[in-house]
Amino acid sequence: MKTSDFFYELPQELIAQTPVEPRDSSRLMVLNKESGKIEHRVFSDLLEYLDEGDCLVLNNTRVIPARIYGVKKETGAVVEFLLLKQKENNIWECLCKPGKRAKIGTEFVFGEGITECEVTDVTEEGNRIIQFKCDKKEIYNILDKIGKMPLPPYITEELKNGERYQTVYSKELGSAAAPTAGLHFTEEMLEKIRQMGVNITYVTLHVGLGTFRPVKVDDVTNHKMHSEYYYLPKETADIINNTKKNGKRVISVGTTSTRTLESVASKYGEIREDEGDTEIFIYPGYEFKAIDAQITNFHLPESTLIMLVSAFAGYDNVMNAYKEAVKEKYRFFSFGDAMLII
Repeated sequence: MKTSDFFYELPQELIAQTPVEPRDSSRLMVLNKESGKIEHRVFSDLLEYLDEGDCLVLNNTRVIPARIYGVKKETGAVVEFLLLKQKENNIWECLCKPGKRAKIGTEFVFGEGITECEVTDVTEEGNRIIQFKCDKKEIYNILDKIGKMPLPPYITEELKNGERYQTVYSKELGSAAAPTAGLHFTEEMLEKIRQMGVNITYVTLHVGLGTFRPVKVDDVTNHKMHSEYYYLPKETADIINNTKKNGKRVISVGTTSTRTLESVASKYGEIREDEGDTEIFIYPGYEFKAIDAQITNFHLPESTLIMLVSAFAGYDNVMNAYKEAVKEKYRFFSFGDAMLII
């Protein structure tokens, strides 16, 4: 299977630059993975497709203001740091621009002396490992003061309210990007879903910027997936297992929730409490073990995300749905519209 098989033509003007208001007024394409049938709805109509006893699995990660600017101690040169992943306590993996100014041993000052860091290593991919001169708890407070929200590169308009790039249920700090399928939910909508007897439960997967990295190999199977931290609590595992036992559906909200559930199910042959890093790469041919339906956004051409969705809904169905979405002028990517696959 070639990467080019997942290419589709997308007019620039369909890339959403700003979120819609209210959140649940975005459009919703409903795709039946068995028949390929497509319906055009609004996200608030999702309730019509949920049944009592179903389970929605949401990713409660929270985006950190991960873009910071450091001044090189020796020369005063400014370098942009994009924090990707906390390795341990005060040690982080990050992208640096320009990288040539961030060699091993180089020290940087942030926020006019609020904190400092030293570059301690360079990864195979060219990312930097840096050590801050403050502890884990302090760094999040510091980032709130000096950091900027790391919007994806295809969003060029400034976001006036940073909370619009967070889900209303975001809780666990650690992501460099939002789990965007969840951006459509409002508190009121979630409450209505609960009142229907649908279980809402949570996993955590801290989204890295690898989610936006293009697949650079021709053969899909040669692509190496980025690693991301996840946690699946016991309470979530129990709810999912009861849902399955009762013959109801497990509906993942977003590719991140999907990857978490499928990582655990692939590892153990069942859903249970688990924590770790996952590099799971899901593409057509993969047999799903945990989810029965999925809510997702419209993804970049040739991305690992469109490959995952194609594995779940069928390649032909998905490519046809994307063609239809372009024709109907759906809004694409992070602030774009949603798709429900049932």
